[in-house]
Amino acid sequence: MADEKPNLSYYEVPKKMTDTKKVNIELEVDTNVVDSSKNKYQSWIDMAKAVDAWRIFPRLFLTVYIVLLYKCVIWYMNLLAPTMEQSGLISIVVGAGAAWFGLYTGTSKK
Repeated sequence: MADEKPNLSYYEVPKKMTDTKKVNIELEVDTNVVDSSKNKYQSWIDMAKAVDAWRIFPRLFLTVYIVLLYKCVIWYMNLLAPTMEQSGLISIVVGAGAAWFGLYTGTSKK
């Protein structure tokens, strides 16, 4: 009786906590090194970070604004008798410059 093996299955609960079952498992391990850290879009990510760090677009927008402001001011100063509408246009262009500059200086990288 002492040499009897316990009869256990997946659906039976062991009668005693001392009932055990030995299982042999064969395991095959792949030892090839796989570099899963490579991202095929990494060069695009690096370029996006560089564009963001160099702040290309805000600087480009400010450059375009400066050219626009220069052309508008030269045009306005060449007018003989500026009207109220022309003065309003120049006020808006100059006021937009203050807003642009405020946004540019207020959005620095942290």
